[in-house]
Amino acid sequence: MSATERLYYTDSRLLEFDARVIDLTERDDGAIAVMLDRTAFYPTGGGQPNDTGTLGDARVVDCIDAEDDGVLHVINGPTPEIGDTIHGKIDWLRRLDHMQQHTGQHILSAAFVKLFDAPTKSFRMLEHECEIDVALDDPTDERIERAVDLANQIIWESRPIGIRQVTSAEAATFPLRKEPAREGELRVIEIADFDLTPCGGTHAKSTGEVGVIAVRSWERAKGLTRIQFMAGIRVLRDYRRANRTASDVATLFSAGREDSPALVAKLIDENKHLSRRVRELDEIACRVEAEDLLKASRLDAGYRPPDPIAVSRIFDNRDADSLKHLALALIAHPNVVALLGSRDGDTARLVFARSADAAGDMNALMRKACELIDGRGGGKPDMAQGGGKKVSAIDDALAAASQSLSDSARQE
Repeated sequence: MSATERLYYTDSRLLEFDARVIDLTERDDGAIAVMLDRTAFYPTGGGQPNDTGTLGDARVVDCIDAEDDGVLHVINGPTPEIGDTIHGKIDWLRRLDHMQQHTGQHILSAAFVKLFDAPTKSFRMLEHECEIDVALDDPTDERIERAVDLANQIIWESRPIGIRQVTSAEAATFPLRKEPAREGELRVIEIADFDLTPCGGTHAKSTGEVGVIAVRSWERAKGLTRIQFMAGIRVLRDYRRANRTASDVATLFSAGREDSPALVAKLIDENKHLSRRVRELDEIACRVEAEDLLKASRLDAGYRPPDPIAVSRIFDNRDADSLKHLALALIAHPNVVALLGSRDGDTARLVFARSADAAGDMNALMRKACELIDGRGGGKPDMAQGGGKKVSAIDDALAAASQSLSDSARQE
């Protein structure tokens, strides 16, 4: 028998109560946990998060199920004394949200069983949505929507939800949707003529209180079908966010909300064609730019054949593809080494390349340069690419690569 009487077992809408402090403990992080002789606070368990609220003037920030030892209320604020009578108050909107999600899960899970004989294997109530893992073979949008439609039909019929306290022997005679997880007295949640399931969570008094169920997405996961759904006030919040996003997109196109998907698809298709054309033009421009850079490099270095022509340049806001295009244009000329860098937003990008007849191991140079920019990179002896987050060190990286290349040339 638990040291704490759990009031939420009989009344999920009980939000205020008085209780006696029977124990105080200090947690590893220094927080104080209060144990009461009775509580309406639901502790984390069964896929459902804990309640929050107040105990006297203290804030209840966590609630932990210590099973037979009772329920621990982790507080932030004044610590009561053992033996004190204290007033507890549950945060209603959080409790309502959890009741809607948990009851919604019962209804949706039962719908999958009714329609497809597909039991729910696990349930998780997350911050923004919920997840159930269902043993549903051959999942499709149509099959999942059928279950959602049935679940919402049950909700809108506002069927009563009752609580039965039964023994294990009695439970064995009931058509339970899932097997009980423990022996002894069981708490069974009954949705009239639809579902009968052992559960210790908080639930609505009728299915109508759930409001509505919506599925956001689904995927195959570990041999099961993982379904992301939400119920009640979460659906309303999600609709408002989705509607705001859809309306904003429609405004950008000066179109109606329903016309936006087709316009976005057209824009994406046009962008693909334009991006392809930009890459083609960039390659052409890089060939012209390479000629100019080679001329400037010959003049800057006082070039004398047969010395290699080293082109070392740093650009702003040039992406990796454009750097590579320029490097390829440069090394299309004989006896050229290209050491190119770019400050591309918050990333330092590097491309090192050499002509087939030029000396130098670009891969080795790249590895050393990437150490200076806190990044990674590599490639082959004739071409290597890399990048890092230390943009301020890109000048040092290219200078070190140039110096290493010069030292190698002198040694030869």
